[in-house]
Amino acid sequence: MSMLIIAAHPDDEVLGAGATISKYSSEGNDVYVCILSSTVDARYLKPSQLLLNANTVSVNELLGVKKVYTSNFPNIAFNTVPHLELVQFIEKIILETKCTTLITHHPSDLNNDHYHTSIACQAASRIWQRGKEMPMIEKLLYFEVPSSTEWGLNKGMNGFNPNYFIEVGEEKINKKIQALSLYKDVMRDYPHPRCKETIHALAVYRGGQSGLNYAEAFEIGYINVK
Repeated sequence: MSMLIIAAHPDDEVLGAGATISKYSSEGNDVYVCILSSTVDARYLKPSQLLLNANTVSVNELLGVKKVYTSNFPNIAFNTVPHLELVQFIEKIILETKCTTLITHHPSDLNNDHYHTSIACQAASRIWQRGKEMPMIEKLLYFEVPSSTEWGLNKGMNGFNPNYFIEVGEEKINKKIQALSLYKDVMRDYPHPRCKETIHALAVYRGGQSGLNYAEAFEIGYINVK
């Protein structure tokens, strides 16, 4: 299996699927990460670009990511980028990785960049319709980003409703927390949604929802069954 995680910003990949990335990479699967806005110029307490780049490398090496792709789409301004430009960039990564599972942001997320990443991924995931030589995306999943996804207030759009759970165990959740801690100034003190206590508790809760030993939760965009 080849898995591709498309995230808007550095740290989103870990907040949304860090334990799942670690689980699948440790089992010998090819896991790739693509970060669309690697500069995050609008971020509060943003470290130097050199340090952020180093953090991104260290985090994804810890999680076992095979390759990290980055771009410099404008932070908190994806709405100013032509939709086709985002889609075509993601399509290139899909073609290179030949991924069968695509994981990205939920479309009801509060964050502007998260929303536009999600709808661009939805469009790019249909690339297989162009011909038999194109890779088939068998599974499109949406992840939750604590302090963003649950804050979506648009009642005209369905909120995150998890219906696909991946058992990761406490060890992988601890590795997720360790990875997040490598990103400077990302983690917060309790009771913020991005503190270690809440991230651990969310995995316990998602596991309890699904009868699993700690879990990360996703919502199915679609599953293609051959």
